[in-house]
Amino acid sequence: MRVVVLDLSQSLVIGISSRALFDLEEENRIFEEQGLEAYSRYQREHEDEVLAPGTAFHLVKGLLQLNRRQGSRRLIEVIVASRNSPDTGLRVFNSLHAHRLDITRATFAGGEAMAPYLQAFNVDLFLSQFESDVQAAADAGVPAALVYARPEGFDPHGDQIRIAFDADAVVFSEDSERIYREQGLEAFAEHERAHAKEPLPEGPFARFLKTLALLQQNLPPDEAPVRIAIVTARNSPAHERVIRTLRAWDVRVDSAFFLGGLPKEPVLRAFRPHIFFDDQDKHLAAAARHVPAARVPYRSDSPLSADKG
Repeated sequence: MRVVVLDLSQSLVIGISSRALFDLEEENRIFEEQGLEAYSRYQREHEDEVLAPGTAFHLVKGLLQLNRRQGSRRLIEVIVASRNSPDTGLRVFNSLHAHRLDITRATFAGGEAMAPYLQAFNVDLFLSQFESDVQAAADAGVPAALVYARPEGFDPHGDQIRIAFDADAVVFSEDSERIYREQGLEAFAEHERAHAKEPLPEGPFARFLKTLALLQQNLPPDEAPVRIAIVTARNSPAHERVIRTLRAWDVRVDSAFFLGGLPKEPVLRAFRPHIFFDDQDKHLAAAARHVPAARVPYRSDSPLSADKG
């Protein structure tokens, strides 16, 4: 057999746990209450039953469809990254086929930590509902987010993929957020005013945003396959640095909401993103009842890691 060596360096590689992709809440309950043996037995007994969509299903499905716009080039590559054993993973592959998801690669680590395998696959984004795996990935330098439970009745916005990002500690670095937490709002506003013309440093999700923005180039907004929103607690005068940074990155966002302390949930319900990324649970908990949401963790060595508010 002739072996073809693939190069994923030009693709956006997304690693996703089976529980973030599919609804495995009943199976997870069996695992937590009855143990691994009962869980494995249940999965084998039901391996021909197709799993229902989970929180990140619509996001992944939409992103994979972007490959059709790129001809022979695969812009998006998705890899199932699971702690499950290969034996119990058969149900996942059966469900991928049934849902016609173009995913052919997987890591079933048999209970081992995921971070080393994510690095081996050069994963650019990892989504999971297993918090320790997400934290370990972030500590290893892999952009990662903890996926919240699937919102009931969520209806994605047609064929257009909609993704919403918080600004600080997500798209941009946590430097300005640290000033706000440590010195207060007035010091933060003054710092951002003084540095308004200096681009903000990149955060963990900057490359993901930039890759999505490439799809918008040379297309009018009403034809773009992806619609991007920044939903941030910043307001004037701290808005200027955000806009100038996006210009410097040559990134076009379709919407920006500078809320200045107003709740994010109403705006997100109106925007209906396939997923919303934020670093603070106080913003995510309410939003996650209505739209798919995921928390971007701070690295364990960050001063902000002790205050996830």
